[in-house]
Amino acid sequence: MSEAVSALEGATFEGFCTLRDAGPVGMVTIRGDLGAKGFAKAVKDATGCGLPHPRGIVTAGGRRLAWMSPDELLLICEHGEAPALAAGLAEALKGQHALALDVSDARAMLRLEGAGCREVIAKLSPANLAPGAFGPGEMRRTRLAQVAGAFYMPDETSFEIFVFRSVARYAFDLIANAARPGSEVGLFAPAP
Repeated sequence: MSEAVSALEGATFEGFCTLRDAGPVGMVTIRGDLGAKGFAKAVKDATGCGLPHPRGIVTAGGRRLAWMSPDELLLICEHGEAPALAAGLAEALKGQHALALDVSDARAMLRLEGAGCREVIAKLSPANLAPGAFGPGEMRRTRLAQVAGAFYMPDETSFEIFVFRSVARYAFDLIANAARPGSEVGLFAPAP
């Protein structure tokens, strides 16, 4: 078996925020009728996570389960456990119109940290990132400039950003450019 390699090989950027490649991360897409009888129990039994509310994310035992759309969830876990979790989910959801697929090698995850992280993402996304409209514990599927992506805010000073592996370098460079020193605009600065 070959060793997992991240799309960006540990790339980092230091600007008014720090951007870095998160390395290999396990990701399992779960599709189905989230309200179907037995669906929530099957997912919880297989992952340890209850179903998140729309735009939410649930954490349990080092795993995170994110709401991606009305019929899709994303399980974030250790890279090495994703194949077994996908197989376990497929078995648990057997008999339902559902899909569980390991997409770890199709996606990349970036981490953005710093007091200005909300501003960096706001420069690239049409999503409303104002405090009160989006905050810690929320997941948003949207665009980052010209590419599809998703992001999650674990706390007030960080984002986890998910993109397709094929555009990881482009997304990294976009975010790095938005975080370059001297490019701050103070969009979310406190009122004087």
